Amino acid sequence: MREMLQFYIDGQWVDPEVPNPIEVINPATEEVCGRISLGSAKDVDKAVAAACRAQDSFGQTTRKQRVELLQAILDEFAKRHDDIATAIMEEMGAPWLLARDAQAASGPQHIAATKKALENYAFEERHGTTLIVKEPIGPCALITPWNWPINQIACKVAPALAAACTMVLKPSEIAPFDAMIFAEILHAAGVPAGVFNLVNGDGPGVGSALSAHPDIAMVSFTGSTRAGVAVAQNAAPSVKRVAQELGGKSANIILEDANFEKAVSKGAEECFENTGQSCNAPTRMLVPRKRLAEAAAIAARKAESVVTGDPTDEKTEMGPVVSELQWNKIQTLIQKGIDEGAKLVAGGTGRPAGLSRGYFVKPTVFTEVNNQMTIAREEVFGPVLAIIPFDSEEEAIRIANDTPYGLSGYVSSGNLDRARKVASRLRTGMVHINGAPLDSMAPFGGYKQSGNGREWGAHGIDEFLEVKSVYGYEARKAS
Repeated sequence: MREMLQFYIDGQWVDPEVPNPIEVINPATEEVCGRISLGSAKDVDKAVAAACRAQDSFGQTTRKQRVELLQAILDEFAKRHDDIATAIMEEMGAPWLLARDAQAASGPQHIAATKKALENYAFEERHGTTLIVKEPIGPCALITPWNWPINQIACKVAPALAAACTMVLKPSEIAPFDAMIFAEILHAAGVPAGVFNLVNGDGPGVGSALSAHPDIAMVSFTGSTRAGVAVAQNAAPSVKRVAQELGGKSANIILEDANFEKAVSKGAEECFENTGQSCNAPTRMLVPRKRLAEAAAIAARKAESVVTGDPTDEKTEMGPVVSELQWNKIQTLIQKGIDEGAKLVAGGTGRPAGLSRGYFVKPTVFTEVNNQMTIAREEVFGPVLAIIPFDSEEEAIRIANDTPYGLSGYVSSGNLDRARKVASRLRTGMVHINGAPLDSMAPFGGYKQSGNGREWGAHGIDEFLEVKSVYGYEARKAS
């Protein structure tokens, strides 16, 4: 069992100001897998003070120094990759192959992408006699979730370092161990004292103190839309910048000329990946009404084929959801889908057959859903697919955009130009055409209640910079 009760502040592991240990639960076994401490406003004050002391010197580092620092972090991460994967498997129940090959692998992927972006990033440009320069915004608060933990940590920490900002990280108290191993990696890589600080805690105790702290210049938050609103409200009195990556209810439009078997099967698979705990999951599948039964049958077969169970077994494809709270929420929403008249064609309430403990959810498929049903409006954050029929391309686009969210969208068609035209009309920050994967150099983020910031690549670095105009930087030529 892991005992990780300290915080990383000013280059060293320190005890919390007030001891407040809590247990971390392995969701696959419902047993305690370790303990951490919850911090307080006093711990936040210490960490922010360390970040402020380090900002001036770190802000003067050269691009070359920061590129070398990111490479050193990559080198150290490689030594601890499986340690990170094991921690994620324990704390959030990710199956081993997913934890190793996707969850843990996303960390170095983002660090490498940021390093590449930094190597050619334009921090200065000239307009006549004026110099426009981008400078570090200052000490930042990074608040990250539990569903893709090292992914979200890396795609905040790496660009903050690239921009020469110091930081305080508050990882999720539900899945904290990978973050603490990451702090050990940064220490071993030689990140200067005070540049990176970590304080564990919950939203009310540490998240609120960080987002409201007068010496924090910027908050980068990933989580639910409800929590994002609270962060923005806390930050408003000091007029600090807030970058948010929030919820989603992404539509997957499968047009009649698509490779139907392939598109429906892949869409269902992506909905169930990570046990449905991804903000950009394609949870609303839109199909032509005349092919609704066909789509339902394909998706149901995919759901029934998913191997759910012990995350340590390499044959397992889907683990549990992260907590009892999440399990209960998902069960309520599945039941609401049934009660509101959607047709259940796979899965349903309760645990999968043969599993008597752990927060396991049946891969679930509803068909004959309309876009006003709760399962089409709310972010379930579980392996629940809602299939919605449409009668025309125009109606499909209208349904896709009829949501308070706007994170991602998906379009499948046998005609690339047609898919492009549909993609151009989706009010989302990202669109996948014909199953195209994510691109770590392209911006990740959403419209509407899915947030207001962008992460990944050069756009991720942008979030941590202020823009300054220096007039008269070049002397005017005599006329």
